[in-house]
Amino acid sequence: MCSIMTLTDKSLRREDFIESFNETVSRGPDDSRIEETASGYMCFHRLAIMGLTPEGMQPFSLGSDKVVCNGEIYGFRKIREELKTKGYDFASDSDCEILLPLYHEYGLSMFPMLGSEFALVIYDSAKDSYIAARDPIGIRPLYFGYLKVSGSIAFASEPKNLVKLCDKVMPFPPGHYYADGSFHRFENLTEVKEFIKGDVDEICEGIRERLIKAVEDRLDADAPLGFLLSGGLDSSLVCAISAKILGKKIRTFAIGMDLDPIDLGFAKEAADYIGAEHTPFYMTKEEIINTLPELIKLLGTWDITTIRASMGMYLCCKAIHENTDVRVLLTGEISDELFGYKYTDFAPDASAFQAESKKRIDEIHMYDVLRADRSISVNSLEARVPFGDTEFVKYVMSIDPAIKMNTYGCGKFLLRHAFEKDGILPDSILWRDKAAFSDAVGHSLVDDLKEYAEGRYSDTDLSDAADKYPYCTPFTKESLLYREIFEEYYPGNAGMIQDFWMPNKEWEGCNVNDPSARVLSNYGKSGDAI
Repeated sequence: MCSIMTLTDKSLRREDFIESFNETVSRGPDDSRIEETASGYMCFHRLAIMGLTPEGMQPFSLGSDKVVCNGEIYGFRKIREELKTKGYDFASDSDCEILLPLYHEYGLSMFPMLGSEFALVIYDSAKDSYIAARDPIGIRPLYFGYLKVSGSIAFASEPKNLVKLCDKVMPFPPGHYYADGSFHRFENLTEVKEFIKGDVDEICEGIRERLIKAVEDRLDADAPLGFLLSGGLDSSLVCAISAKILGKKIRTFAIGMDLDPIDLGFAKEAADYIGAEHTPFYMTKEEIINTLPELIKLLGTWDITTIRASMGMYLCCKAIHENTDVRVLLTGEISDELFGYKYTDFAPDASAFQAESKKRIDEIHMYDVLRADRSISVNSLEARVPFGDTEFVKYVMSIDPAIKMNTYGCGKFLLRHAFEKDGILPDSILWRDKAAFSDAVGHSLVDDLKEYAEGRYSDTDLSDAADKYPYCTPFTKESLLYREIFEEYYPGNAGMIQDFWMPNKEWEGCNVNDPSARVLSNYGKSGDAI
């Protein structure tokens, strides 16, 4: 990960914004730089992943034009060779050095060429103007706001960079670019014009080929690789595919509660099967409670699901950072939104299933993607998300939802069936019931958080929350606790998050008041440990 920040005017001096910029130095602890343009500032904290030499430091310049980017441009080597034939020279092996040549060649039509993981700002010196853009899912973070002192727009990797400088901070919309004062959509992955129908085996082969390609692309790094392995289907597939492609022992990591870990047994089983060098970590009730304020500050959310699920991931990544030389982590996010959760088993029909999947993918940058980015980046690591590959997402979104629905007696059947013949995972993992991460690290994690909130707030406190917080009003003492901590760090900016991540209450069987899959009638064996 890296951190970028751009101020489009000079109403502030460096000393006025350097503290805000340094709020995210953990995203890029290797080097920092602030450069002036004719009208503003471009700032960069570097985490060296590709092109480790000093020549890979940003901002990159081409003439008087500049660019800062937090991203990985997979397949950049081929693009770079094509650009060389057009007369461009390159000083580093950084993937992001191709961005300004691409802008000079293709202008605003360049963004669909960049793939799945980028957030950038370009300074066009001829126009003395700024162009910002973000990948179609929002895997790489980008926020914007308008400076209090001048009203000029500013961009940054996290709301922490802008909250003291702007009255209101908002997420930059994924799949959009900003130019000439307005936002324009360049790609919409969830808009399906025609569904893929037909033979299930053929469809599954399409899933298999695209996921393998997505994983292979994300194994390209000049820094040490590691893998988060919960023992669930998604992370286990990423690990197993990676081990097969690399042909060597990979390093995997998992975390669980000290008293009742569920995932750790499955993670060890998967790691042993693929021959990984596996490291488990443990967390305690005291550690969870003490970490909570810090966690909400780094996340910038008040959402119950995101906070619960982030606790284990954050503490796991913290341990990886403190105990290893790993710099890049592959993860299993974005599979559930494509293939279904436990609660989407209750979808009344195929149309409703597809609409829910579209909603979740469109909004995921505020939830699971945010969780993975912050939990990993704050520990000076980079996240890579194979299931978020643009070609993979477009393909799965285009599969007839009637085929994707759980009519097989097993959720995510297509994904499981796609790798059934490969033998890269044991059946006990490939066909394991879905268990939400915040539940599977140990049921005590959620129980401890609820108990702590119960001790902090009265029933009257909760009933008063509607007057205090009319937007997305807290509806449990736990959610009130999270909102109060959030407002300490991001006052008046609750609108950065659209709503509580909850099952679709309009569906029969889903009208619940807790986001945990444990409250659903189909939870079944999901909570069973080995």
